[in-house]
Amino acid sequence: MRNLLALLLLTGTAHAGEPGLDPTALTRLVHQDCGSCHGLTLKGGLGPDIRPETIEHYDADVLQSVILDGIPDTAMPPWRALISEAEAAWIADYLLKGDTQ
Repeated sequence: MRNLLALLLLTGTAHAGEPGLDPTALTRLVHQDCGSCHGLTLKGGLGPDIRPETIEHYDADVLQSVILDGIPDTAMPPWRALISEAEAAWIADYLLKGDTQ
């Protein structure tokens, strides 16, 4: 019983220690890192225009998958090793609904 209690406390501590999302850092990542291919204003460049009005036909889940896994045989790289699923979901939502100007 003591071991179970210790395990529960450690598990709870690990979740409590996970960092939260940082919208300022994620917004900067979108404009600097995504913008290096999609243009700093996200109107397109090497990659396509990714402003809300041009990607509104995509589901957030599809965009999240593209962000995490990239698109094979294109310049779109996978970001899974660098960002979490929660961060990718935030970026997808930001691209669809955010003020990306």
